[in-house]
Amino acid sequence: MPAMTRITSIEELQNTLDASVEQPLLLFKHSTRCPISAGAHGQVTAYLHGHPNENAIYGLIHVVEDRPVSLEAASLLGVKHESPQVILVKNRKAVWDTSHSRITAEALKEILG
Repeated sequence: MPAMTRITSIEELQNTLDASVEQPLLLFKHSTRCPISAGAHGQVTAYLHGHPNENAIYGLIHVVEDRPVSLEAASLLGVKHESPQVILVKNRKAVWDTSHSRITAEALKEILG
């Protein structure tokens, strides 16, 4: 099972975005204080425990604890900040995003293959 790597600095964010040139990146922006986000986290985890895309990179940003990183991701990718939110990044560009109850294991399977 691929692991979700927590991104806690802008430097780590930049490095992860750079890696999206070689591999698709799924960023999950998660609020540890929100029950809706907890449900979305469960869906992402279910996807990762199922049949995930082994060629993708999975990044996790805690939006409260690492707010500057979360805001920088929204700015760099040109995606309105929401939480919870997943953003698919290819070649340092957001190509798909969704949020809240639309984050499901099935939606991730469809978009990531």
